[in-house]
Amino acid sequence: MSYQVLARKWRPKSFGTLVGQEHVVRALTHALATGRLHHAWLFTGTRGVGKTTISRILAKALNCETGITPEPCGVCDACRAIDADRFPDYVEMDAASNRGVDDMAALLDKAVYAPVQGRYKVYMIDEVHMLTGHAFNAMLKTLEEPPEHVKFILATTDPQKIPVTVLSRCLQFNLKQMPPGHIVDHLTRILQAEEVSFEPGALRHIAKAANGSMRDALSLLDQSIAHGAGKVEEEQVTHMLGTVGDDHLYAVLDALAAGNVTGLLAVADGMEARSLSFDAALQSLATLVHRIALAQYAPEAIADEAERARIGSYAGAFDAEFLQLAYQIAIHGRDELPLAPDEYSGFTMTLLRLHAFRPDQPAALGGPGVAPAGGGQARSLPAAASASPGGAQGALPGGARASSAVPAAEGGSPAVGVPAPQPARVDVSPPAAPVPAAPLVEKAEPAPVVPAASAPAKASDNDVPPWEDLPPEAYADDYGATAAAPAPVRTLPEATTRSRGPEPAQATAAADVEPPPALSAAAVAAPPVAVPTVAGRASSGGGGDVASLLAMGDWRGIIRALELGGLVRELAQHCEWVDCVEDELQLRLSTAHRHLLDMNRAAVDRLQDLLGGATGRAMRVRITIGDIAGETPAQRDEIERRARHAEAVAALEADPFVRELIERFDATLVENTVKPL
Repeated sequence: MSYQVLARKWRPKSFGTLVGQEHVVRALTHALATGRLHHAWLFTGTRGVGKTTISRILAKALNCETGITPEPCGVCDACRAIDADRFPDYVEMDAASNRGVDDMAALLDKAVYAPVQGRYKVYMIDEVHMLTGHAFNAMLKTLEEPPEHVKFILATTDPQKIPVTVLSRCLQFNLKQMPPGHIVDHLTRILQAEEVSFEPGALRHIAKAANGSMRDALSLLDQSIAHGAGKVEEEQVTHMLGTVGDDHLYAVLDALAAGNVTGLLAVADGMEARSLSFDAALQSLATLVHRIALAQYAPEAIADEAERARIGSYAGAFDAEFLQLAYQIAIHGRDELPLAPDEYSGFTMTLLRLHAFRPDQPAALGGPGVAPAGGGQARSLPAAASASPGGAQGALPGGARASSAVPAAEGGSPAVGVPAPQPARVDVSPPAAPVPAAPLVEKAEPAPVVPAASAPAKASDNDVPPWEDLPPEAYADDYGATAAAPAPVRTLPEATTRSRGPEPAQATAAADVEPPPALSAAAVAAPPVAVPTVAGRASSGGGGDVASLLAMGDWRGIIRALELGGLVRELAQHCEWVDCVEDELQLRLSTAHRHLLDMNRAAVDRLQDLLGGATGRAMRVRITIGDIAGETPAQRDEIERRARHAEAVAALEADPFVRELIERFDATLVENTVKPL
């Protein structure tokens, strides 16, 4: 006897053996049991979910020799004939190939005659949406009032294409896609009955690849049995499907947890060697991260005990904030793959992005000549740009134009944005020797950009960079700005605050270059903009001893001193200080931002741990929901941001150079693009 494929051999023969369509089975069995039989049913759903199978079971239930029953016997002549597809009163018509009005007219002509063998004539029209409009119109009258011995069963994968006049004449049942768990259970029973050895992981891959279709799953199972020489093994199945195995995904997580970039690249190289899909890898990685995040909040949602134990170990290795970010990076990295030069580079960049945003990372990863990234450190302008007439001066508008070299504050970073004095011939100092990257200055809020009261005095010939002997206050006094009180900050070594000068040959050329007259005049007339130093910015409320800040009730300063980030910072920024009684910190959160607390209860525990570590005592944070009586840090930050933006816009509008551009070219200053320094 010839081999019969599993999809046909294990087709359900009764409602009791049907998998995953309980809502349809319940309605049909009740109708058959009570005799409330409609004359037309419409089954909708994607491929391989059981539309034709239910049609055949329903035909057997209507024509079984034991009577109309929800449980056909399966052994009578009618039941066996329907299973063998040779019952004369059960007709399956493919509307894709019999879609015209003539085909429909021939079917309706035969429908008027009595059944040959059974109780009912059952016409099953598959892919009914493929019928033409005239064919639908031809069947409307018979579909509405068919002979008593005729039943219609319509099946389609696209119900939107069926006329509403047909839909209104049928009972419609939407068949659901099969959940992966149901598919795995069904395949397990089949393999046990077929006495084929298998690995559960292999069945999970098949169920996922089937995408909700039981017929596709059985076809893939047939293929995997042939591929594995009578065995269904996970490695063989992943190789056959071209999917990424769990070992690759867990290797990525292990490398992320260990901070091992070499391990991440090794995973990518191994996948490329096997020609695995990087798109599928990122999709699977996002799914795995989702399940790990799920295990942190609801471990019982993961049914498989072995999987729950393995995922649980990673749930403890990553915090909730990183998992949320990793999920977003994975799905966005998948969207960006078509934009990458090739899929390998897009995938590796996504892995490196995951590594870069890993918690507890240093602020910069770089070799010689690479400046550390992060807040608080200003960039030095290249020497070529400072010597060029269209360089640094042309790049900064109006009062924010810099001179040919950027001055450096003593013990801090250069004061970027200090206005240019009257142009003069510039002597360039010898280049400073390159030094290794230094520790970063602490992050601080930028201070507002304030127009100076008067123009700067003419620069003297000796006024050359880097002006290292002057304290930061001297610059503010020279340009009419009030320097803020300095706060304790970590300063950069003296050598790192100097801008790298040009080569000796370039220095001579730079000294001989005169700025264009128009630009020189604009630079002289431009109102200077005072930009505070790093120390001045840090003094606006950050850092300091957390215990002292608690005593003062400086909640905004506490947030900065703890260097909060992510969802914890978002929650803290929208909380109002209430009181601190002994070891209990009392905060108030507005009703409008209640979701920050409801969706992230773990943030409160994280905040308690950080406060306890900073103060050396066990702290308890209690957040109540209510109206904000005072001002939250987020509100204060927004007020200051708007003030800085308004002052920056005013400085640009008052700048003669900007006004000249507006008048000459009929330009417009787009205020929402202005960013204060």
